[in-house]
Amino acid sequence: MQSSNQNSGLTVRLADPGIESTTGASATGRSFMRRRRNRHGRGLRGEVMLPTHPGYRTRGDRFDDMVLDSAQRLHDIWGKTLDGVRFGVDEIPPDLELLAATGAPAPMGAYTPAAGDDGPLITVYRRVVEQACPGVEELQDMVHDVVVEHTAEMLGVAPETLDPVYRRRY
Repeated sequence: MQSSNQNSGLTVRLADPGIESTTGASATGRSFMRRRRNRHGRGLRGEVMLPTHPGYRTRGDRFDDMVLDSAQRLHDIWGKTLDGVRFGVDEIPPDLELLAATGAPAPMGAYTPAAGDDGPLITVYRRVVEQACPGVEELQDMVHDVVVEHTAEMLGVAPETLDPVYRRRY
């Protein structure tokens, strides 16, 4: 799922390199920034962060992996019963402002029944789950619990019967 920041209408425009500035212009007519960047036409030499370093993947990417791991675990247990079920991640619930105004707690996830050709959707709200989690060590367990609860809601069974290691942690 995509972040809402990408659709906010915010655009960034770089300065026109063809316009000469009064400070830093050389005899060739190129500005200082134009001369210093890509000085030899090579561009960036490589990635800023290597894939072996912990900072390579963002927190959002790691959270997505946690949701996929939980979904895969449930699929391994239940097999064909969960075929066609989609799992997704959103940053925050869509009606968070209304919930905050009424003082209601924010949901950690949601189940959306199948509509048309799309299968049922189980959504986990990343920011809400991260805020409710006491530490990073417990985050995977919390994510798994949210996925199990909403999958159990979809199937109409108790979460304890859906996954034997389930226990409500929040």
